[in-house]
Amino acid sequence: MEIFENVKKNFGFGCMRLPMKGEEVNKEEFSEMVDIFIENGFNYFDTAHGYLNGKSELAIKDCLTSRYPRESYILTNKLTNAYFKKQEDIRPFFESQLEACGVDYFDFYLMHAQNAEIFEHFKRCQAYETALELKEEGKIKHFGISFHDTAAVLEKILTEYPQIEVVQIQFNYLDYEDPAVESRKCYEVCRKFHKPVLVMEPVKGGSLVNLTDDAKAVFEKLGDASYASYAIRFAAGFEGIRMVLSGMSNLDQLRDNISFMKEFKPLSEEELKAIDQVVAIFKSKNMIACTACRYCVEGCPKNISIPDLFACLNSKKTFNNWNADYYYLKYSWKQITE
Repeated sequence: MEIFENVKKNFGFGCMRLPMKGEEVNKEEFSEMVDIFIENGFNYFDTAHGYLNGKSELAIKDCLTSRYPRESYILTNKLTNAYFKKQEDIRPFFESQLEACGVDYFDFYLMHAQNAEIFEHFKRCQAYETALELKEEGKIKHFGISFHDTAAVLEKILTEYPQIEVVQIQFNYLDYEDPAVESRKCYEVCRKFHKPVLVMEPVKGGSLVNLTDDAKAVFEKLGDASYASYAIRFAAGFEGIRMVLSGMSNLDQLRDNISFMKEFKPLSEEELKAIDQVVAIFKSKNMIACTACRYCVEGCPKNISIPDLFACLNSKKTFNNWNADYYYLKYSWKQITE
């Protein structure tokens, strides 16, 4: 059976960002968003226990799983390293996730946020093996990973665990050639291993919506489509990408995303050229002027990839969020230790 047979479209509801009333999920608005999402033919929902400090799973129970028959939606959850110290912790945690979400199985269960260090923790705790046992028992329909590291680490994991069925990666037009994120290279590893790709952060945590005026002007020449539409359609247009997730915080965002993903069309050549222009504008904002000629690399006694470090630092300063910080720290540490 094709693992996406019951997934109706290639666009999913990421439940890391939900409509809020102060510190609580606005369940009335979220329920309305769920209704509109399903009415328009979409059925894929993605969560994790850490999202909104556990409130995402509970909101899914109240707004989705208690209101719709189980066969009408696809639900993905994840095993996160912070919630288990040994193998014996995994099953009780997993059962608590089922209970929190109000279901008796997950359609997809991902080993969460895998990188070189976290992967070793999962291996020590036999987490992959435990998840595969849960799959044999029918409590997980499909098994995969979400991933934040280099393409080389991804290749190592997929080589060690060929049972992995899907891979979720960070993928957007700005990270496509980023030396820290390696979106393109990670995508190519997935294709090499014939793994379907799930996409997170297609709008880079909102950064590709909050554009500078000169970047906005590029897209505005094309028409009145939203900035998010170009980012999400960019990600969805690659062969082998089976699901693009969007974290939607209000009804307006939901309606906008549905408007261009209900009848998905890949970007045109003109739109792809506009994407290239916007990427060039982002790069022109660099706080460290660097042409990436790489002459400095040839003369570096430590073989440090100086232009790539500059690119990561520029991204960190430009976006000033946890994601940019994570990749800057990870890439700079890699340069120091190798």
